[in-house]
Amino acid sequence: MTGGAPSVIRALPPTLVDRIAAGEVVERPASAVKELVENALDAGATRIDVTLEDGGKGRIVVVDDGCGLGPEDLPLAVRRHCTSKLADDAGLAAIRTLGFRGEALPSIGSVARLTLTSRPPGADGAWRLVVEGGAVGAVEPAAHPPGTRVEVRDLFFATPARLKFLKAARTEQGHAVDIIKRLALAHPEVAFTLSDGARTPLRAPALTADLLDDRHGARRARLGAVLGREVGENSVAVDLEREGVRLSGLAGLPTFHRATSQDQFLFVNGRPVRDRLLQGAVRGAYQDFLARDRHPVVVLYLDIDPAAVDVNVHPAKAEVRFRDAALVRGLIVSGIRHALAAAGHRASTTVAAGMLGRARPEGQEPPAARLPFAGGGGGRGGGGWSGPPRPAPDALAAARAWQAPAESPPDSGFRETAAPTPPVSEPDSDPEPEAPPLGRARAQLHSTYIVAETADGLVIVDQHAAHERLVYERMKQALAEGGIARQGLLLPEVVELDETAAARLVARAEELATLGLVLEGFGPGAVVVREVPALLGHVDAAGLVRDLADDLAEWGQTLALKDRLADVCGTMACHGSVRAGRRLGTAEMDALLRQMEATPHSGQCNHGRPTYVELRLADIERLFGRR
Repeated sequence: MTGGAPSVIRALPPTLVDRIAAGEVVERPASAVKELVENALDAGATRIDVTLEDGGKGRIVVVDDGCGLGPEDLPLAVRRHCTSKLADDAGLAAIRTLGFRGEALPSIGSVARLTLTSRPPGADGAWRLVVEGGAVGAVEPAAHPPGTRVEVRDLFFATPARLKFLKAARTEQGHAVDIIKRLALAHPEVAFTLSDGARTPLRAPALTADLLDDRHGARRARLGAVLGREVGENSVAVDLEREGVRLSGLAGLPTFHRATSQDQFLFVNGRPVRDRLLQGAVRGAYQDFLARDRHPVVVLYLDIDPAAVDVNVHPAKAEVRFRDAALVRGLIVSGIRHALAAAGHRASTTVAAGMLGRARPEGQEPPAARLPFAGGGGGRGGGGWSGPPRPAPDALAAARAWQAPAESPPDSGFRETAAPTPPVSEPDSDPEPEAPPLGRARAQLHSTYIVAETADGLVIVDQHAAHERLVYERMKQALAEGGIARQGLLLPEVVELDETAAARLVARAEELATLGLVLEGFGPGAVVVREVPALLGHVDAAGLVRDLADDLAEWGQTLALKDRLADVCGTMACHGSVRAGRRLGTAEMDALLRQMEATPHSGQCNHGRPTYVELRLADIERLFGRR
């Protein structure tokens, strides 16, 4: 009220009320697609076809073969809060359908030109109803097969202010594709197509009855059809049940990650959700394996008693509330962690694929295709290879020098083991034992990378990243078994810091001692380190203390170190690992490989980077144009 004028309260006209309410339900074309497709699923459809024009801004058409509507039901379908999905208020306590509010069609009809055509199975004909900007027309006869066709034209023509916030047609179509993907993953028994008139960016056929009998197999098959084979190849199965709550699906390997959480598909009783509790549980399950700015790829299905979850907490039904949130969170964290532990040292296949792609850019002609062929011989395509060009004299000299025995380097403190020239195998010689999964060490490159030969290829290992993961896992195990053993320094090391950092460390000295690091104040701007974790071996105590001081400054004073245990152990493991630049003997390299094979999660370091790259013989042959 201003200027003393009396207040005038009046009821808004129904058309305006509907348009205001529509802003909560229909945010963009993808929101309309979601509501219409969910209605089709609730109607028992086995096939749903979606067509978009101009990203959905111009036209949206959704056709299904569901139960359809009779002429008497069409006017009710476009009236607010009219639904067939809730018999009474008791149904709201255990919602089993995707829709239940009776808001979708009225909201869309109030801001667009809506045409609803439907025919129940067995009916003599179909009926049509048109709604334009909230104005409902008359029901008229029409021609249509059993099922329902919903056409939405000129979305938001009645609320032009909303049009200004829509993005380009390609972006809006991308949001719609994401919606259909999520619904298709939740319902493998239904066939989905999405087309823009010129092409079909998404096609997911319905799975056959024999596949549908195997629920997990059906979901995996649909996942491959919708997301591609790459996700299935680089994921591990999750299957866990606790107190009547079932968690199943796939969790991506830590080395198979993304820059955003867009590829996290979470479902509650077949309903796609973007719930913060679930996303936080996924993030917690991967906190030991990924950097903070990377996100895992997961497809998780949570099956729970409908009475134990409330889906009526968000206008778009994208969030849910659980009666026992701690149970759900613990189920997700433990389910994913057990699945990742069972994966052992596996790393994603995309690591090798990325390496090959960088070695030979996509579209570049393989070297073998450019070599001159002269005919005859064993070459491919046009005949035999005429031979390489004659090398220059300088190249011959360099080759002879490389073949000559190298002078022994000065002793660096580590035993060097030169790989002898393998003898020619005799027919009666004993066969070489089968190569272990990560192969046998053959060389060390640049004092950083271990090259191992496997049964059908080779493996390149980052020695520092691999040992960092091994030390980290041993520290976690030691903590779980009662504490980390300490090793006293022969000469305590004094580390100079600024006064604030030193005071911060001294205040946490008791907590650090439980992690194996014993220090105390040494004047106003220094600390003295007396003991370090025995697992770290020879460690740069000063560098470790400075890094921990920086970590404590970032985390703040109120957070107990036990709440950041993974980060503290990760910092310590990094300082106690085999450094890049250290020369290793063959026995040391093989020992590292065997430890990786026996240690869970050794396929990636504590930051989600791969610890090794595996190249199959077929990959190497493709690199050289042999395939």
